[in-house]
Order: sequence, then C-alpha cells, then structure tokens
Amino acid sequence: MKKKIPDNNVPAYYFHQGTNFFAYDYLGCHEKIVGSGYEYVFRVWAPNADSVRLVSDFTSWDDGVQMDRITDSGIWEFKIKNSNSLEGKFYKYKIWNKGKFYYKADPYAFYSQTHLETASIVTNIEGFSWEDENWLKYRKKLFKKNNQANKHYCPFPLNVYEVHLGSWKTKDGESNVDGRHYLNYKQLADELAPYVKKMGYTHIELLPIMEHPYDGSWGYQVTGYFAPTSRYGAPKDFMYFVNKMHQCGIGVILDWVPAHFPKDAHGLYEFDGQPLYEYQGKDRMEHKIWGTRFFDVGREEIQSFLISNALFWLRKYHVDGLRIDAVASMLYLDYDKEPNEWVPNEDGSNKNKEAIAFFKKLNKAVFAEFEDVLMIAEESTDWQMLTKPVHLGGLGFNYKWNMGWANDIFDYLQTDSLYRKFKHDKLTFPLMYLFNENYVLPISHDEVVHGKKSLIDKMHGDYDQKFSLMRAFLTYMMTLPGKKMTFMGTEFAQFREWDYENQLEWFMLKYPRHSEMQMFISDLNNFYLKNKSLWEIDNSWDGYEWIDTNQGDLNIISYKRKASEDSNDDLIVVLNFSPVLINNYRVMIEIDGIYEEVFSTDELRYGGTGFLNKTVSTKKAKNQEGFEQNYFEINLPPLSGIIIRKKEGRVRRV
Repeated sequence: MKKKIPDNNVPAYYFHQGTNFFAYDYLGCHEKIVGSGYEYVFRVWAPNADSVRLVSDFTSWDDGVQMDRITDSGIWEFKIKNSNSLEGKFYKYKIWNKGKFYYKADPYAFYSQTHLETASIVTNIEGFSWEDENWLKYRKKLFKKNNQANKHYCPFPLNVYEVHLGSWKTKDGESNVDGRHYLNYKQLADELAPYVKKMGYTHIELLPIMEHPYDGSWGYQVTGYFAPTSRYGAPKDFMYFVNKMHQCGIGVILDWVPAHFPKDAHGLYEFDGQPLYEYQGKDRMEHKIWGTRFFDVGREEIQSFLISNALFWLRKYHVDGLRIDAVASMLYLDYDKEPNEWVPNEDGSNKNKEAIAFFKKLNKAVFAEFEDVLMIAEESTDWQMLTKPVHLGGLGFNYKWNMGWANDIFDYLQTDSLYRKFKHDKLTFPLMYLFNENYVLPISHDEVVHGKKSLIDKMHGDYDQKFSLMRAFLTYMMTLPGKKMTFMGTEFAQFREWDYENQLEWFMLKYPRHSEMQMFISDLNNFYLKNKSLWEIDNSWDGYEWIDTNQGDLNIISYKRKASEDSNDDLIVVLNFSPVLINNYRVMIEIDGIYEEVFSTDELRYGGTGFLNKTVSTKKAKNQEGFEQNYFEINLPPLSGIIIRKKEGRVRRV
C-alpha cells in the first residue's frame, strides 16, 4: 500500500520512499529572498522525537523555538523571516525523547564548525562562478569512447595522486597537533594543481574532506556529510579548489564513507534519542574495532540521504568521482565478526542483501545522471562482478582497488633476492584474474602507516638497492593492465611513514636519491600518458601478451603491452628483479626488424649506473619445438626495468 502524500508534499513523500535524490534541497537550512528581507526554512527528520526545537544565535541557545511536525514519518519544520541575512550564524536542533534532550548538528548542513566546536552554520552555497566548462567537455568526450559491453571501463589514462590535505603541506612546515597550521583550500589548490600536473598525474583523490571532528580518523568518521570541512575554509573555497584543479586539467575524486559513522554526541548517532540512521539490530548495528555505527542502508530515508549525498558532490562541487570506502564491510554480514556475533540469512548465506540492493540503486542513480564520472570501490574480497553494470548483473562500479595485488607484490619486494624465485608467482599470478574486473592498482595511504613502512622502506636491500628496486617495481606497476594510484610522498621516496599531524618531508628533496626519484616518477608518469598501449586496453588479453614468465631463477619477467591497431605502438617490457647484471638476455618476438630502448630505470639522472642499451636488430634461432623464431639481445642492469619499441617498419594489426 502506497503512503499518502502529506499535504501534497512531494519531496517529503519521495524522501520517505527512498527516491528523493535531491533531499538536500528539502531538508536542512535554506534561504529565500522575500521582498527586502530573507526567509529561512529549517527541516530535520526525527521520527522518534517527542519535540524538536531550533536553538541558535538568532533564537536562543537554551530553549530556542518549537518546530512543527509536518509528516507522520517524522519531518519537522520551522520558518523564520529576518530583515538581515543569517549567513554565518550557528544553529543546532534540541531533540526531546522520553524526557531527555539531545543537541544535534544538522545532518544536511552545508557548513559546520569543526574540532571541539560542533554547531552547524547557516550558509548559501549558490552563486559560485565556475570556470571549468572546458574540463567538463573534455571529461564527457573521454567517456564517449566506452563500449556498451563494458560501459564502465575507461579507455583513457588514469593515474591518481592520493592526498590528505592536512598533511601534504602545512603553514611554514609546522605540526598540526593543535590544528592551527593548515593551509586553506585556495592555498592548497594554487600549490597542488601545478605540482600534480607537472608530475604527470591525471587525477587527485582526497581522503575524506566531509566534516569530521577528529583529525586522527583521517576524515573517515564523518559527522557532516554535506559540509566540506571548515579546517581549510568555507564551502565556496572548496569550490575554488575543484575549479582550479579542473582549469589545470586535473580531475578530483573524493573518498566517500557510506558504511559507517562515529558516535560523537552531536552527529548521526542515535539522532532522535534512539537508533535511527544506524541498523536497529545488535548484530548489524556496530563495528567494534572502528567504534562506529553502520548505516541502515535498507531503510528508505537512509537511501535518500546517502544517494543524495553522493550526487550532491557531483552536482554542486563538480567532482569527477567517488572512491567508496569499506565496501566489503557493507556487503558481508559477518565482516570482522565472530561466529556468534552475526545472524545469517534464511538460506545460511552471509551476504547483506540490503547493501547489495543499495549499491545497485546508488550506481544506477549516479550513472543515470552522470555517464562521465568514476565510482571506485575499496573492496578487499573476491566478490564477483563488482565492476559490471547493474543491467548485466553487477554492482555497477567503474573500478575496484586491487588490494590482493598490493599485498602480493609488497611481499615479493620485501623478500631477499636469493629467495624471490620461490615467490615468482607473485609477479605472474595477477594476470590470472586481472581482467575479471576493472582494477585500480593502489599504493594507498593504508600501505604506508601503522608499521607497514613507506614504499621505499619496503624495498629489500641496501640504500642504493632500495631506490633501484623501487624504480623497477614502479615500472612494473605502470606497465601492468589496470589504472594507477599512489599516495603522496611516494613520488620522492619519503622514508618516514605517513603522519597525519605533520607535512610530508619535502626537505628530503635536497638529497640526490630523493630528487632523482621524483624526476623518475614524473618521467614515468608522463611516459604512461603518452603511450596508449599502456592504458587503451586494460580490460582484456587484447592489450597484454606474455613473452616469458618462466625466468623465476633469474627474477626476470617480460611481456608486451599492445594498443588497438598499430603494432608499432606495442611496448616490450623486461624487468630484472635480481641485483646482478644480466648480459645478452634474449627476448623472443614475432616481428623482425630494429628495436630501440625508449625507457630505462637505470639512467644516470635517475640514480642508476647509466648502463643503456643501443639500438638492436633481430636475429633468428630455433625454439624448443624446432621452429625458427625472431629474437634480440639486451643487457639488463641490476634491479632494473627496460621498455623497448620497434623502431621502424610500421605494421597494422589485423
């Protein structure tokens, strides 16, 4: 039976039905100019409340003013007229339930206080002068190349620089222990945009910038889902940030947290005096390790809240995609639980059916409006068809992080080269599944904290060997199928683990190995961008071909990356993960001719030995089956990556 529309209130009706994807235009605080003055309307959803009062700078902070309940399902409303604008004024809701009251921030506020101050702030986010038309046209053009069979796959380069705004740089390099030394959104944009562009990244991905009270959560415990954190400025300052990035040709991806929220008293936690935004049942309500509450994504009003929020950042702030945090924690009922702590489905399965339906609904809503954005799942299991469109039975994401690849390759790199031959499959196994989903290969913030070591410090060997091995590994990463992501500080090989209270160790660039690494990564990134064989076909064997997988004793692999038509764009990659020089290494190929080295990790300017290969011509030899085959010979420096291309004689692929 359909619910009756309350007083022809269509937005409220669709909100309660779980299909109001503009809920932020209805709930929260909204300004309207009336004559020579202003009218403000405040609305909040609190179905279990006995009474809701608006307390503020412009009413009073003790009792405030009584709000009216306007729907049976619990929306409360108050309208106020004022001769002057209330811009910048503070407010909260005082919610009464069974004789007790709770002061709550507005879940739909566009601007909020932060740290120990927790009020919502009246603000109008309309009227910003966007100047990113060229970027948005370019973005749409990129995605038009998608094919219908895998419409969420992106046949263009995607190389992401992951950033925590509070610790990329700080004022005068000071520690942010007290939160006073942040650069603001405008300062960050003006420094970050040209740096990222020069370094050869296509996008930045920001750790959550939605309002959060505790710095140590890195933004993952959100209290203000519609408010960019005021640590770095006002909402329109963040619009400036995105606009600046777009003007410099850099996309912006936001880390988004629909799985859980913290138990701060002013936040969503037991919002109207009892569980509301969270699951009701004890088996699903709380994540003990994180100390947070899980969103009840099966409830219609929560669907309206979260899907509206995802679309809000895409619409109002022009962001280019969302990286969805902790997807696995939502998909599995037994995620991080003991056997007696969860209740299986009737068929005994552990899949969260509400979460599955939510993700399908979310991605359908996003792609119905924006065919040219990214929805990237952080998902750590082997869930099938995560990145396939919903109409083909998938969950509908564009991409997922390949966290298994990261774990395997870091294990390999930390192993003494004498024993790497026993882990050779860590290099080759990813190709067994790499085309099952659309993947991002991540070196994320999670990999460089909590004793896991920075990337450079993960490398086995002495000081110089660490840098050589890191260059070889990054060449492997950038030439594998899959989009790319690295966390800030990796590009100049910071040895210290990431610390959210302090800026990156930029002073390390005074030392040759670190400035050389920064130059190497910039060159490697730009080489990736310029060579379509490295990104055009990331989703099938059409773009990849093994040359030799069986050189485990030598710690060597070789393969070919291929573009769609012109074989002269093919790149041959040979990686030597042993610390010894390999002379006259034979590379078997199909097409004879002259080949040249187009990229080497061993160049002097990168800190290598300068041992480079000259142009080489093919020879012929009989293979094990007795048939003649073309080959050429190159020398492989220790711990190196070599990329080779056919120099002459262009051949069209059939």
